[in-house]
Amino acid sequence: MNQEERRKFVADHRTAVFGFNRKNNGPAMSIVYYVVDGDDLLVSTMAARGKAKAVARSPKVSLAILDEKWPPTYLLVYGNARIETDIEAATDLSVRIFGLMAESPMPEDVRPKIRQSAIEEQRVVLRVTPYGTFETPPRHVYSADDVDGLTHWTSSVLPWS
Repeated sequence: MNQEERRKFVADHRTAVFGFNRKNNGPAMSIVYYVVDGDDLLVSTMAARGKAKAVARSPKVSLAILDEKWPPTYLLVYGNARIETDIEAATDLSVRIFGLMAESPMPEDVRPKIRQSAIEEQRVVLRVTPYGTFETPPRHVYSADDVDGLTHWTSSVLPWS
């Protein structure tokens, strides 16, 4: 994928596996919905969750952007994350994510309920600014005919911009 294709893949999808370093154990992974905001990817979480705690310790995270089809294709994005605590930003993000989940925009009349939930859950925004992608082109086998000429090679990190 070239740079434009990688950005389009990220913009066209909505779920990812969010990877971060745990304090006491091995790396952790969490499936999340995300939205694109300019060059950044936004993830909603609670301030007390491991994702937010990990970002407070170290901004380095990864997101394996999933295409939600079988066999799976994904694009691994490396980024620097920061925590935004503004309740309006957390509410805006939750409204957008709920719309993704429902596959339909949320009506404005549910916004107060979403805002109240964001307050009660102490929701924060994890703003991830990508700096690289891990290129590993998919090699799918759909039938025995696909085995002929099937190749694999090592991967590399490509700059995001």
